Amino acid sequence: MAEFDVDLFVIGGGSGGVRAARIAAGHGARVMVAEEYRMGGTCVIRGCVPKKLFVIGSHVRQEIEDAAGFGWTVPPASFDWPTLIANKDKEIARLEAAYTTNVEKSGARIVKSRAVIEDAHTIRLLENDNTLTAKYILIATGGAPNHGAPIPGIEHVISSNEAFHLKKLPKRIVIQGGGYIALEFAGIFAGFGSDVTVIYRGDNILRGFDDDVRAHVRGEMEKQGITILTGCTVSKVDRHGDEFTTHLSNGSSVASDQVMFAIGRHPAVANLGLEKAGVAINPKNGGIAVDGFSKSSVDSIYAIGDVTHRFNLTPVAIREGHAFADTVFGKREVRVDHANIPTAVFSQPEVGTVGLTETEARAQFSHVDIYKTTFRPIKATMSGRDTRVLMKLVVDGTSDRVLGCHIVGDAAAEIIQAVAIAVKMKATKADFDTTMALHPTAAEELVTMRTPTARHVRQAAE
Repeated sequence: MAEFDVDLFVIGGGSGGVRAARIAAGHGARVMVAEEYRMGGTCVIRGCVPKKLFVIGSHVRQEIEDAAGFGWTVPPASFDWPTLIANKDKEIARLEAAYTTNVEKSGARIVKSRAVIEDAHTIRLLENDNTLTAKYILIATGGAPNHGAPIPGIEHVISSNEAFHLKKLPKRIVIQGGGYIALEFAGIFAGFGSDVTVIYRGDNILRGFDDDVRAHVRGEMEKQGITILTGCTVSKVDRHGDEFTTHLSNGSSVASDQVMFAIGRHPAVANLGLEKAGVAINPKNGGIAVDGFSKSSVDSIYAIGDVTHRFNLTPVAIREGHAFADTVFGKREVRVDHANIPTAVFSQPEVGTVGLTETEARAQFSHVDIYKTTFRPIKATMSGRDTRVLMKLVVDGTSDRVLGCHIVGDAAAEIIQAVAIAVKMKATKADFDTTMALHPTAAEELVTMRTPTARHVRQAAE
């Protein structure tokens, strides 16, 4: 008789947990996955996938407007929000079914229940109050929207979760936040015709990104009619029937039909039984504390993805889940390299970035060269749209290695995925320079910038 009911019990059926389950099962492990909501997790069900569908849909109005410059006469177009929601729901249901099928095909079993940890090897399924044992437990519960400190009227505020299921498109919406989710939804709602106001507590949006990227994105969004108010926060939300008044810390107020907060997400660690099992929480970020192999403070319990609050990106969770399964069940140690992770913000305009910002590079390297250009994309020369693309390379002035690349403009995410390979391989600026340009493209600017726009030399301390 086996010592444990299963070799691996995964709590969470999102992208990271599913990858870990499938790979572990492929290594011969007996695997069970518990998911209390829907298979696919945040990314598939109410995150990056439906968001990208919304972004694509919101671009259509601009495409129709731009068509005139290319000789097209387009009859007045109409948009139906319920149709978008229904078609999105259909696609998400298809993806959820595919996730379920792929897990089951791998040999792993799925249980639809919330699972809590009783001890280092025991899990309780709340659906039927049964317990079972596992040699290893993997926590992949992800994160959840965080509205911050309670304020009067917080019950009127929605998160990105509810934004995917609104019954109608708001004519006016206030969005608090200045990161990925806030700016992506600002572009989405503006693209569909909503009047959008963004509220952010910092001095500028996209904290942590390169300063040129932050300034460029803000300028482009404001050109589109999006109001961005920085240096203030929402202090109170009043409801008047179907309308809201959002009061700000600077004494002003904004009227709207919807108020959304996107100020961050917290790791989903509550009520999992972590304290009972002795699983430590990282005091710096509130996520489960893990080592380089995703092992928690308990040898038999591991954690991956957003619940660790390291790098909250779906591909990172997938890579961590794969590495965990290979390490624990594949008999080969695999440590995830978290350096030079490419990332994209599907704002409008789009952002793609990899590597160090200019500020980070100047703090770490004594000689830093900057290559930067902004230009009008070829499409805008015919459409007449007032927009510009930003491309920037951050280079170690001593070794010539490209330390970072930052792009704002159409297809920035697609371009940065390829550039990330070069940055990961430690390509030099000379490597970029000797690469033949592909004309006419926006990306050719990355291999044709010859002269630094700035050179920074840090003086040694005497």
